Amino acid sequence: MNSNIQARPASGPSSHHGSEHDRLKRDVTAFQSFAVAFGFVSIATGIFTAYGAMLSTSGPMGIWTWPVVVVGQLMVALVLGSLAARIPVTGYVYQWTSRISNPVFGWIMGWISFTFLAIVLCAVDYTIASTVLPVLFGYEGTAMNAWWITSLVIVAQAVMIAFSTKFTQRFNAVAVTIQLVGMIGLVVLLFAVGAINNELDFANLTSTGAIGVEGYYAFGELTKAGPWIMGTLLGAFTIVGFESAANLAEETREPARVVPRAMWQAVLSLGVIGMLFLIAVTALLGDPTALGASATPIADVISRVLGPIVGNFLLVLVVISIFSCGLVILLSGTRLVWAMSRDERFPGWQLWHKISPTLHTPVNATIFVAVIGQVILALFSQQTDALFSLFSAATLLPAIIYAVTVLMYAAKRHQLPPSQGFTLGAWEVPVLVLAIAWLAFELAIFRDASFAKPWSYVAVMFGLGALYLGYLLVSRGGPGGLKMPELIAIDSILDADRGADFNAMPAE
Repeated sequence: MNSNIQARPASGPSSHHGSEHDRLKRDVTAFQSFAVAFGFVSIATGIFTAYGAMLSTSGPMGIWTWPVVVVGQLMVALVLGSLAARIPVTGYVYQWTSRISNPVFGWIMGWISFTFLAIVLCAVDYTIASTVLPVLFGYEGTAMNAWWITSLVIVAQAVMIAFSTKFTQRFNAVAVTIQLVGMIGLVVLLFAVGAINNELDFANLTSTGAIGVEGYYAFGELTKAGPWIMGTLLGAFTIVGFESAANLAEETREPARVVPRAMWQAVLSLGVIGMLFLIAVTALLGDPTALGASATPIADVISRVLGPIVGNFLLVLVVISIFSCGLVILLSGTRLVWAMSRDERFPGWQLWHKISPTLHTPVNATIFVAVIGQVILALFSQQTDALFSLFSAATLLPAIIYAVTVLMYAAKRHQLPPSQGFTLGAWEVPVLVLAIAWLAFELAIFRDASFAKPWSYVAVMFGLGALYLGYLLVSRGGPGGLKMPELIAIDSILDADRGADFNAMPAE
């Protein structure tokens, strides 16, 4: 599929699509595709990042918003999986929207996706320095040391991605295995040790902590969301990025079949494990009001219940999981920038579309995304609520992306080519209804005044994007200069070339 689609110019008189130096190797296996989706979602990352904020806004009972989010995001994953099976091209939302709607709207969605990936990279990596390492090494976390530690983490991830995609994928596959085994083992240990020491207090599961009971379930006011509703941000921040598997479609063997499965399996498995982990931690909180004031509540519980040796060992596994999550995010951002640059549509595309002839990776695009991450990190780094601002923006942006994509699918689904890889069949309409209802509910939360800074970030990035889009349209002679390859040929090309692409790959 790759070579034929890439050979057709996407814009302008010149095209780099058919060059061997612009083509990625198709060597991502089914498990590695699942590992990308699983690693991006990373319950270890999301829960360690957002649990403290949930305690302060919703109290311990906020954990029961988790199943609501899991069901909602599972519906979204099924819809996006249907798109990924029909348009298995690197660049996911950008590619889907450009072909199904129009290239201008596709560019806008690509830019929104880029702004999301850039900030979620910072939010995830900042978690290592702000919520885990201070407990692991017994030092006081400050904005300054969190900044430089996070900067070093981003540099390390960029070096790995630029050096070797295969090594990055294998590292992530190992990290995901560690996270699966580690999180399940952590849940079992917490319940077992807590029961032996009589520390489990299941009354916490129905406690609102320091939050008043009156109006707890209320929808809220014009600029204020209700306490329980705010708790959904824990799951909404965590269970995102499953579509990242689609961003490596051109590197994945049999992407129409493999990518959708990787997406929904990641959401479902992480949803179950995450709920069990939340129940264990919440039952072991002790005094939820006291622990709600801690910047590192999850790590505090693990160290207290399991002791310093076992607790620290498990925290090391958590660091590996979070590092892997950031690695996948940076990898996904790199591929998006590369895909948009290949179509000559990203600022500075002349540099970012190139594939290193020796490393076979988009080195320039990797460096670029890492640098943007450093800039965003520097802007947020001196704020006392930096983590909340980062994770809030990283929750708002995917909600926008998912809502637009699901609505677009609902409007255009009858015009899509058939797929042999994945289909919703008779469940398509119920899944769409549930996905749209969930996303409308989620977006309504962001009317809360506490999200002023995330909205500011979104406004600034949208403004920068609008300026470049205006330049792009003028320089290309209008929207017609952004014409994309035709959609109709994608499935036939995939069917014709799938065997050739697969057989050409070296054995593992």
